[in-house]
Amino acid sequence: MIRELATEVGVEMDEEDAAVIDHLHYDTVADDGQHTLLTAPSSGLLQSSIVVGVAPAAPLLYRGTGLITDPENPLILPVLRASSTAYSHNPNTAITDYPHATGESVVLLAALQARNNARVLVSGSLEFFSDAFILSPVSTPQGGNHKQSGNGGVVDAVTRWVLKEAGVLKVIDVSHHKVGESSPPPEYTIKDDLEYHITVEQLVEGIWMPFQAKDLQLEFVRIDPFVRMALKPSSSGRFSAHFMVPDVYGVYQFKVEYNRIGFTRLYHSTQVAVRPFLHTQ
Repeated sequence: MIRELATEVGVEMDEEDAAVIDHLHYDTVADDGQHTLLTAPSSGLLQSSIVVGVAPAAPLLYRGTGLITDPENPLILPVLRASSTAYSHNPNTAITDYPHATGESVVLLAALQARNNARVLVSGSLEFFSDAFILSPVSTPQGGNHKQSGNGGVVDAVTRWVLKEAGVLKVIDVSHHKVGESSPPPEYTIKDDLEYHITVEQLVEGIWMPFQAKDLQLEFVRIDPFVRMALKPSSSGRFSAHFMVPDVYGVYQFKVEYNRIGFTRLYHSTQVAVRPFLHTQ
């Protein structure tokens, strides 16, 4: 049932009794000789502090099966990849066929953020989240010794992310009007100077805080964008834009769409009419 559920969200799990094996990245003290207790380098973590927190200096302990994700699926996030020397196979049987997955194509933790912002986390190891692994010291074949694994910070960050306690955005307020006015007109006229404002907040430690970003964009669209520009941020989370209405009348939309790894999808649109000059203008 778990395998079927994982498949539904775009993650394929290896066969039963299979485990990820790495002869160069394993715990030299706690491993049972099969090299299945991995010391996964933190370099395999997703490059997103929102999802995984700050990359730890110590390796991450992992013992479990391997996962495969579709690299062409933009909704799947490989949260933690194995090293280039790893492979997934049953450690108690001889290798007669090519392993299910090898190298960095072996995913240890995978996440999905659906188009409706629902989140799912799939792990090939329950022990990864255990107190025993979080508090365990780590010894690597390369001579590295760490008093504690790097699991703790990653477990905390990824758990808060999948439960939507982190990386959540919402639109608080949107306004637009002609320059020098304070309320939107029934319709705009071509070549009007207008202002657009949108206020966005981010959930941080259970509190809604002003969102800070320099890459939020506004589009003024009539089938295709006639205007695309960066929104000017402020410390209050209010983003602003000032531009001239295009010299083409019709029905337009103000569109703000923000898709970044780790954050919920932010989308807002407002429809307005643009008319030509009157004969008296």
